[in-house]
Amino acid sequence: MATQRVLPQSKETLLQNYNKRLKDDIRSILDNFTEIIKTAKIEDETQVSRATQAEQDHYEMHVRAANIVRAGESLMKLVSDLKQFLILNDFPSVNDAISLQNQQLCSLQEECDKKLTSLRDEIAIDLYELEEEYYSSSSDLISIGWKFFSGCHRLHQYSSFWRLLLNLHACL
Repeated sequence: MATQRVLPQSKETLLQNYNKRLKDDIRSILDNFTEIIKTAKIEDETQVSRATQAEQDHYEMHVRAANIVRAGESLMKLVSDLKQFLILNDFPSVNDAISLQNQQLCSLQEECDKKLTSLRDEIAIDLYELEEEYYSSSSDLISIGWKFFSGCHRLHQYSSFWRLLLNLHACL
């Protein structure tokens, strides 16, 4: 590590605990393995019979092998704990991942904004053209309606139609 980060006291204590567990488990594996090798040596002169000594050595080897297995499992648990510690407490890499995702989303947002702006401009142009067509045709409609109904004797019957046309013309 080029830069040393200052950890809170609880994290520092936890890391010291992990280091102690690591050293204890490795020492346990080494000591038990050394004792298994020593037990494997055949001694010439003993006070107990060879069968009894062999049985005792066999039992001791099983116990020491079980201790090695237990220390190995403890080391695997330690590795799991270290991974969990790293995942939960590695804020710089988490922040980097969040920043990267934020940049990607910002670029996507800019792209969508550009597309929406161009779409809005195209719709505005089309709407302007449609309004021109609509207003020019509605004034033609009023003049046609006036010519048609001006000769009509029952003009009062069409008053609602005229109100509608006049309101339409007033909106334009």
